[in-house]
Amino acid sequence: MKLYFAPRTRATRARWLLEELGVPYDLVKLDLARQENTAPAYLSVNPLGEVPVLVDGDVTLLGALAICLHLADLFPEKGLAPRMASAERGLYYQWMAFAEVSLEPVVMEFHGHAQLPEERKAAARSNDDLAKLGTRLATLLDVIDEGLGGREFLVGHAFTAADVLMASILHLANTLTLLDGHPRLVEYVRSHTRRPAVRTAVSG
Repeated sequence: MKLYFAPRTRATRARWLLEELGVPYDLVKLDLARQENTAPAYLSVNPLGEVPVLVDGDVTLLGALAICLHLADLFPEKGLAPRMASAERGLYYQWMAFAEVSLEPVVMEFHGHAQLPEERKAAARSNDDLAKLGTRLATLLDVIDEGLGGREFLVGHAFTAADVLMASILHLANTLTLLDGHPRLVEYVRSHTRRPAVRTAVSG
């Protein structure tokens, strides 16, 4: 298997899961600052020029969600996905999709706004827009908090690929101080980002 990767991107989620699985893979690092993701050779792999991409034999997968779903099922003996047809499988799908489809876009809106120069922030979004976005985020965080119910893991009593995706996105939210008022989510992030596999996944 070959993972196309760039640090501090969504590709970290796929690399984290590969490290949790402990399976061999080739890492192809792209320097986004040098626009290596727009080179013809890479665009032949992913015409969107985005990371991550996983090449597994004849299968090429784009995006962290698809890659993590594929990998967790490819190695069922590693226990990073609930058994097929188990009572927990539906919740696993729910949280995987919730993290990437519902939570991440809102967190990324805040992240993009935080990166703007101060003089551009007011013009980019009104206070009303930010308030509405904050209300949406608060609802999403409440849903996750209630779903965890004080437990360490999203699904059942074991770490799964759903925790990889959720903890990754919540980690970004926490660095933006968006988890204030949700101490259990802060602890959830801290607990999972201390895992040994994370140290490798976030390395350059």
